[in-house]
Amino acid sequence: MTQAMNELGRGALSKMTIRLGETAQYAFRLDDTEVPVNPLLGKRIRLEFLGAIHCSHCGRKTKKSFAQGYCYPCFTKLAQCDSCIMSPEKCHHEQGTCREPGWGEQYCMTDHVVYLANSSGIKVGITRATQLPTRWLDQGASQALPIFRVATRQQSGFVEDLLRTQVADKTNWRALLKGDAEPVDLAGVREQLMSSCAEGIAALQQRFGLQAIQPVSDVEVLEIRYPVDAYPTKVASHDLEKTPVVEGILKGIKGQYLILDTGVINLRKYTAYQVAVLTE
Repeated sequence: MTQAMNELGRGALSKMTIRLGETAQYAFRLDDTEVPVNPLLGKRIRLEFLGAIHCSHCGRKTKKSFAQGYCYPCFTKLAQCDSCIMSPEKCHHEQGTCREPGWGEQYCMTDHVVYLANSSGIKVGITRATQLPTRWLDQGASQALPIFRVATRQQSGFVEDLLRTQVADKTNWRALLKGDAEPVDLAGVREQLMSSCAEGIAALQQRFGLQAIQPVSDVEVLEIRYPVDAYPTKVASHDLEKTPVVEGILKGIKGQYLILDTGVINLRKYTAYQVAVLTE
């Protein structure tokens, strides 16, 4: 007989909040409610998709989520859903064709950081300076190091484009969930990149100005630990669309993934889904 479960909360799901600690500290976000996740390690939990998705921007009900939480009209009109968000070097703000010029000024024409991270291996990435260390925690990085501070998102995209000729810019999510990546000398990798890409960096500095693209060399590598009791030997992924009730013993949390004894689930994928969370 299945044991009765207690509801911890319900509402529109957002990506989990994470803060640094001896191990990363997680909380579910359901509307305006936060539910700590770390205390649930080793316990049986259940996620129930309640059958509705409401756009995280306008609130309208939508049959399908676009770009993690948006209805189709918002997906097609919001700057934060434009293709240049994924490919910053394609920014068209200066051409006067930005979907929301004011939004672009606030979020794209501001300091960004180009960084190295070690999640499933070394990767290069970019984020707004205000998003650190959240970006690294969201990606499940066990090590991270800023290497450039850049004046705009587009310019950071050009730097990343240059560096990814030498290192990857993607995370292997299956490898991420099978264990911690082997430690890497990120400071050493940074020096190698500075040397091998020196000509390209100099060209970008000449184009945008020396102050626009500044190397960062006075920051130490950040080491991050995640609350994981056991990693799966085989990674199987849950899908709330196909199976609206996901249940299992919580074995760990890494990035935006819950690791259950029945499989893993990427909660960020279900942003704006109406969900109930229960535990024994």
